[in-house]
Amino acid sequence: MKLVLVDDDETLLRTLSRRLEQHGHQVHCFSQPQQVQRLADCQADCYLLDLRFGPQSGLDFIAPLRQALPHCRIVLLTGFASIATAVQAVKAGADDYLTKPLDLSLLLAALQGTPQPDDSTALLSPEQLEWEHIQRVLEQQQGNVSQTAKLLNMHRRTLQRKLQKHRP
Repeated sequence: MKLVLVDDDETLLRTLSRRLEQHGHQVHCFSQPQQVQRLADCQADCYLLDLRFGPQSGLDFIAPLRQALPHCRIVLLTGFASIATAVQAVKAGADDYLTKPLDLSLLLAALQGTPQPDDSTALLSPEQLEWEHIQRVLEQQQGNVSQTAKLLNMHRRTLQRKLQKHRP
């Protein structure tokens, strides 16, 4: 299987590339911002896209790749998972959404399109629940931090600190 990895973390790219090549995959890596057309020109079977890729978002690559290569698999990777971005990714055409650090067996299953084990019994921590709620309200306010803070009955600076804490 021919894979394209798009992530600004070069250490992750090297490690992941090496592990996937050990499983017989041909891997092309991109660690710098790219244009979608250059990625599509690779004609890969699967694209692994980082959600936060420098100044770009992996979300922006999904729909154009899906249009150019309707049969490829697209997997969005993120260290900053939220339900809101997972929904956006799937609506844009992603086949899967995985969180970092990556579990290799889950990644290999996602590449093949095989069902993943059901971990619906896992509970979110209070911090994760708060983060999900903040992300949902922020998305409803189209990224307006002041309006989001007002709706959450939170000082704007407090909200900004929470958002900064989750940035790379």
